[in-house]
Amino acid sequence: MIVVMKKGTTRAHIANVSARIEQLGCRVHISEGEEHTIIGIIGNGRPLDCEQIERMDGVERTVPILRPFKLASRDFHPRDTVVTINGVTIGGSQLVVMAGPCAVESHDQLLETARAVKEAGAQVLRGGAFKPRTSPYSFQGLGEKGLRLLAEAREETGLPVITEVMEPQMVPLVTTYADILQIGARNMQNYALLHAVGEAQRPVLLKRGMMSTIEELLMAAEYILSHGNDRIVLCERGIRTFESYTRNTLDISAVPLLKQLSHLPVIVDPSHSTGKWELVGPVSRAAVAVGADGLIIEVHPHPEEALSDGAQSLKPARFAALMRSLRPVAEAVGRTL
Repeated sequence: MIVVMKKGTTRAHIANVSARIEQLGCRVHISEGEEHTIIGIIGNGRPLDCEQIERMDGVERTVPILRPFKLASRDFHPRDTVVTINGVTIGGSQLVVMAGPCAVESHDQLLETARAVKEAGAQVLRGGAFKPRTSPYSFQGLGEKGLRLLAEAREETGLPVITEVMEPQMVPLVTTYADILQIGARNMQNYALLHAVGEAQRPVLLKRGMMSTIEELLMAAEYILSHGNDRIVLCERGIRTFESYTRNTLDISAVPLLKQLSHLPVIVDPSHSTGKWELVGPVSRAAVAVGADGLIIEVHPHPEEALSDGAQSLKPARFAALMRSLRPVAEAVGRTL
C-alpha cells in the first residue's frame, strides 16, 4: 500500500505518518515527487487500517498495490530511478553503453579491447572473470586473475567495470574489484545470491532469465530491493523460444513494458539475444528506439580466436561504427550518447 500525502504537506506530517506506520510493525519508503510525497508501506503480512491512516493530518489518500512486486513497482516509486557509478549515470537522459569481451582471456586482449571501446564512446567496461558455461569442458574464466586484470584496465582507462558474480560466497571478492555486480540469466532466481548482492549495497545489473517472465524478473529485483539496495539495472537479453536462427529471441516489447511497470533503468543485451555479430547493430538501434537506457555489447579484437562467444562479438572497428550509427537514433528519442 502507498500513502499519498497532500500537496504542500509539511515535513512534520510526513514524519508523523511514517512513525505511525512503523509503530504498526511495517517499514517505510518515502518518494518525493514534484507535487506529492508518497509513503510506501512495506507490510508485515497483517492488514492495516487504511481509514485510520487516512484520518491523519496531511494524508490525501491510501492506495493498495495489487502487484506482487512492491518496491520495484512504479506505483510505489513514481519517479525514474537513476543509478550512478563513478560518474556514469544510468537511467537519465544519456544512453549508456557497456562494452568489452565476453571473457577476460589475457592482459593484452583485455587492455586492447578496453582502450578501443573507450575511444569509441563506451562508458563502462564489461568482461567475464568467471564464466558459467553449458559444458563443463568449456573455458570457465580466469577467476581472480581476471578480476585483477579488469581492475588494471579500469586504472588505465577510467572506465567503471562490470563483471558477473555467480555464488553468494564470491560477492565479497568480486566487490573488491568490480563497480557493478552482474547477475547472469542462469542465476536470476538464485535467491541466496540475490540476498547477498542486496546486502552488499553495490550497483547490480540483473539479467532476465532465458525462460523467465517479466513478473519473475521484477520479483527477483524485489529480493535485492528488500535490503534497501535500489541501485539496480534490469537487462533484457533474449528468451528461449522455438526459433533456431538466433541464439535467443529478443523480447523488444519488454523494454517499454518494464519501464511502464517499474521505475528501474532497463538496458538491452543485443549480443546474447541474437548470437550473431551481424544482428547486433540493427537490434541495438531498435532497443534505443523503444526507450532502452543503455546497451551491453560484446567486443573482441580477434573474435575468431575468442574462448567464449566469438560469433556474437564485434571487432573494435565495427563497434565504433555501431556507436556512430546509434547517435541519430538516440537523438530522435531525446537521448544523448
